[in-house]
Amino acid sequence: QVQLVESGGRLVQAGGSLRLSCAASGRSFSSNVMGWFRQAPGKEREFVAAINRSGANLYNPDSVKGRFTISGDSAKNTVYLQMNSLKPENTAVYYCAAGGEFRAVLSGRCDYWGQGTQVTVSS
Repeated sequence: QVQLVESGGRLVQAGGSLRLSCAASGRSFSSNVMGWFRQAPGKEREFVAAINRSGANLYNPDSVKGRFTISGDSAKNTVYLQMNSLKPENTAVYYCAAGGEFRAVLSGRCDYWGQGTQVTVSS
């Protein structure tokens, strides 16, 4: 059984940084793409960034605005999201997801989802 487990979310002051991690477990896990979504209170879930096993990445420019960086360790089935210069509007539950290709992940058609990790940015 495949599981995605996120970690790293917490309360941080505006201007601060956080690094989220997501580790996939399960012998059958072989997804090519892992990524991050977020859902703020009262808003729909939105795509943030994704990366494939070759290191190619994709960002939502409206979400990232040059302040977030996605990276991964394919050998460990782990993906990271480095978030800098955080703002209160970045407050959301951040979800890790995995799928076969960028197009599917980008549209939310992911094979696996994590439970989410709360990021709260105070002003």
